[in-house]
Amino acid sequence: MATLSKKIDFAIIMSVKNANPNGDPLNGNRPRTDYEGLGEITDVCLKRKIRDRMIERFVDLKKEGKEKGQAVFVQSDDRKCDDAKSLRARAEAELSKDLGGAETVKKACESWIDVRAFGQLFAFKSDKKGKKKEDGESEGDTGISIGIRGPVTIHSAFSIGSVSISSIQITKSVNAEETKEGKRSSDTMGMKHRVDSGIYVTYGSMNPQLAERTGFSDEDAAVIKAILPRLFENDASSARPEGSMVVRKVVWWEHNSKSGQYSSAKVHKTLTVNADGSHSFANLDGLKPEEIDGF
Repeated sequence: MATLSKKIDFAIIMSVKNANPNGDPLNGNRPRTDYEGLGEITDVCLKRKIRDRMIERFVDLKKEGKEKGQAVFVQSDDRKCDDAKSLRARAEAELSKDLGGAETVKKACESWIDVRAFGQLFAFKSDKKGKKKEDGESEGDTGISIGIRGPVTIHSAFSIGSVSISSIQITKSVNAEETKEGKRSSDTMGMKHRVDSGIYVTYGSMNPQLAERTGFSDEDAAVIKAILPRLFENDASSARPEGSMVVRKVVWWEHNSKSGQYSSAKVHKTLTVNADGSHSFANLDGLKPEEIDGF
C-alpha cells in the first residue's frame, strides 16, 4: 500500500462549557491551566480520545470482517476490545521475540493503526539474566527497546484567553466507611471542578517522510480526518456531561507534495480564533483550508 502522498496540517476548534476537559491529578484534579491562566488539554489526552474512536471503528469493522490492520495497540481499560491485560501481553501475543528490530517495526505497524500514526516504544525483556558486577550487584535487564517514530503529531490544546474555574463541594449519597462514633465519615464529602466556559484550539500535522517508515497511508489519514469532528462522541462522564464539550470546527490543509508548500508553523499561524469561537484565515497562495463542521 502506498504511504501518505501529501503533507497535511490540521487544527481543531473546541468549546467547553461547565466541564472538566482534562483534570490535573497533581492539583486535586482541577482543570489544567498554565501559568497565564490559559486552559490546557494535553496532547496525550487528545490522542487517547482519537484512539478510543479508532477502537469503536475497529469493533464495527470486525463485524464486517474488515478489521485487518485496523486494531489499536494502546487501549484504555474501559474501551478494550481484546483479552490482553497489559500492553506487554498485547505485544507478546502479536510480536515474536525472535523477530529482529526491522521485522518487529514492520509487524507492529502492519497490525496497529495507532502505531502507524503516533509511533510507539516496545521494550522487550531478555530471558538471560544480567551479569554480576564485582560488588555483587546485577547489571540489570539485558533486554532491548525498539522505538517507532510516528508521522502524526498533535499539540496540547490551549484556551483563547484565561478560563474561569468553579469549584464546588459535594456530598456523596453513600457512607463508605464507618466511624467509631457512628457518624458519617469524611469520605462522604468531595470536590468537583469545572471550566465555566472556554474555546480551546489545538494543531497537528502529518509528515509523509516519517509515514514511509511506518506505512501510514492516505487511507489512514482519512480515518483520522473522519474521527476528529467526532472527538467527544461517547466520551461523556460526570466531569464531562453529554454536550458540554463540542468540536466546533476541524480545519484541514492538504499540501500539493510530500515536502509541502509551507512549514507547519506558517500554516498554523494563518488561523486566528476569537474568544467567541469565530475564526478567520490569512491567505497562503496555493493552499486553501478545508473547514469541517463538528458533530
